[in-house]
Amino acid sequence: MDIFAHTLWANAGARGANKVSKGKFRISPLWTGFWGVFPDFFAFTIPFIIGIYNLLFNPAYEGGFGRHHIQVQGFDIAAYLYQFSHSLVIWALVFILVWAIYKRPRYELLGWALHILIDIPSHSLAFYPTPFLFPISDYRFPYGIQWSNMWYMIINYSLLAVVWVGIVFKKRKNKNGEENI
Repeated sequence: MDIFAHTLWANAGARGANKVSKGKFRISPLWTGFWGVFPDFFAFTIPFIIGIYNLLFNPAYEGGFGRHHIQVQGFDIAAYLYQFSHSLVIWALVFILVWAIYKRPRYELLGWALHILIDIPSHSLAFYPTPFLFPISDYRFPYGIQWSNMWYMIINYSLLAVVWVGIVFKKRKNKNGEENI
């Protein structure tokens, strides 16, 4: 899924969790949105910077913006980083470590887990299948539907529109003095 949709779903999830918790805990929608896009930033930022550098300063470079597999001395950086940032096992270890450090769960990290859970069925084996069990298993969900298909994007953004229209209308009701549901 694209980074904008990941951010919007994670942010909406945090807002929904805050409503359900009724003040028992508060999740920052901003930080949850950040963690919702973190796995892709982690995997693709360094290759993107290398690609931009090569486009600007290396006249022999034949790559382009559409090239995801940036090779550095024969090493595919994005694919290597992707397996770490898209693993529920790695996420769980980080979540537990952060919990131990802060002495409480940091629920904002659930945005990262949501990203992985969304990517499992929305990535085909042909393009970045989600290694959600790495490093325990090499299994990838074989029936993924590519998120970039037009019908998938239409459904995804239509659902996001419904969710966000609901969020905006509830906020407007609250500002007019009506009780929050």
